[in-house]
Amino acid sequence: MKSTKKIIAAIIILFSINTISAQYGNGYGNGYGNGYGYGNGMSQMGGMNQNSQPEKPKEVPAEVIVAKYMEDMKPALALDELQTIAITNVLIESVNAQGRITKLNLPQEDLINEYKALTETTDRKINGFLNKDQKEKYLAFKEEQKQPKKSKSKDKKK
Repeated sequence: MKSTKKIIAAIIILFSINTISAQYGNGYGNGYGNGYGYGNGMSQMGGMNQNSQPEKPKEVPAEVIVAKYMEDMKPALALDELQTIAITNVLIESVNAQGRITKLNLPQEDLINEYKALTETTDRKINGFLNKDQKEKYLAFKEEQKQPKKSKSKDKKK
């Protein structure tokens, strides 16, 4: 008689433990908040996880950055296809180097010096692919790129 009571008590305890763990998200969101409307659908669908850190912005590939820059540069300097390919490769290399420099744990002054050195090297390589007329246009193009772009609404008012 006592053994049947023990078996029944053990079965009741097992079922109650299973029920408790199911209510608190054992495997379905892992927390009290999930299951009650807070992030439940997103965590099950592989979306945001409440335990994860905020996502970093995705890095834009160097090729995309350079392609946008070359859209403006190619007509401004009247580049031929060979020059375009060569300068594109130099700029991709430069953008990748900028990314590596950014990740270094250097003081601000050293970072600025690294960027300046990289800019000078990149300019020297690009100038190697340009003729005299294009070099002048390149200097003007760089100055134009430094200037903040005015919005169309301000241009209309003037």
